[in-house]
Amino acid sequence: MRLALGIVFCLCDIVAGAQNPSSASATAHIGKGYELVQDDRFAEAAQEFRAALALDPSALNARYQLAICLFALGEHDASRKEFERLRTETKDDPNVAYYLARIDLVGGDAAGAIRRLAPLMNHPPFADAPFYLGSAYLAVGDLDRAVKWLRAAGQSDPHDFRSHYRLARALQQKGLSAAAEREYALSTEMREHYNETARQSVACVQAMRTESGKDASAVCNHLSDPNDPDKLTTLGILYGENGKYREAIEPLARAAQLDPDSFEVYHNLGLTYFRLRRFTEARGPLEKAVSLRPDFFGSNALLGATLYSLKDDPSAYRVLAFAHQLKPDDTDTTDLLFRVSVILANKSAAAADYGASLQFLGTAAGLRPGAQEIEQRIAEIKSLRDHPR
Repeated sequence: MRLALGIVFCLCDIVAGAQNPSSASATAHIGKGYELVQDDRFAEAAQEFRAALALDPSALNARYQLAICLFALGEHDASRKEFERLRTETKDDPNVAYYLARIDLVGGDAAGAIRRLAPLMNHPPFADAPFYLGSAYLAVGDLDRAVKWLRAAGQSDPHDFRSHYRLARALQQKGLSAAAEREYALSTEMREHYNETARQSVACVQAMRTESGKDASAVCNHLSDPNDPDKLTTLGILYGENGKYREAIEPLARAAQLDPDSFEVYHNLGLTYFRLRRFTEARGPLEKAVSLRPDFFGSNALLGATLYSLKDDPSAYRVLAFAHQLKPDDTDTTDLLFRVSVILANKSAAAADYGASLQFLGTAAGLRPGAQEIEQRIAEIKSLRDHPR
């Protein structure tokens, strides 16, 4: 029941555009915006995405995320305006069509929502697309199609009580009272399941803070449902937030098996391995997290630090450089990027690749302006380049 946030326009376009100062600044605003979205601070995030677009109007990621923030804030006319522009610029990207359909539905234009969503159903851009299509058919009175797509929505996410509730209404309108009652009962059960998870989460946190390890585990194990990725993810995150990193691994790893496209699962699994200094195991989940959400600073920074710890310096440099563009004021990332730049500069110099060495030193100099040791090293490399032995 969270907003569907996934798009993702080609990261290579963003990286390529970051060669000039204004694009680099735009990327920093995008990175900050993503962090704010992560905390559901949509109004502040919208300001960051607007700032990015002021610097780089062609930044499609920024426009897409701005449109989502406006949608989350209930500013549907403004959101539609941004999505309509994206529809033209992306040549009817399915992610954009999905959100325009949701805006149509909120505005009472169920027929418009159907026209946008129906062509997407062979490859829905988001898992809840069938729910909105079924809801639209229910709104226009096409009960057979409403039942079809609301059933599909319930199969896609059995724990989403909304699908069962809307399906119950459609079945009731068709005169299928017994089937409708079954779906109403399922809806009530799923809603209670949702509320119970919240209650169990609170109890788990309280137990970890006040009880012994064994007693806390007994309370928290109520969240350990091997078939429910949401509860497992919640449990893993709660363990991690309370410093119980080893306990967090099993529920997060199981959640990743059950929900292989969840950014949240992979980011937290990678973070947990990183906290345990199990860097080889952290790499895969963090790479997956970055692939699912390329512009999120946290995953990029963690992946860069992991690669640095694994001594994969070229890969660490690429990832850390992008993380630095996303958040230039993060001192830890800046420090790691400086270190790996110097390492690669020295390796390149040892291989007599003085041009590459000077490029890496240029990065280091930009990160620490006026650093005497870097200026001296640049002079040495230039001398070697200009006066080969």
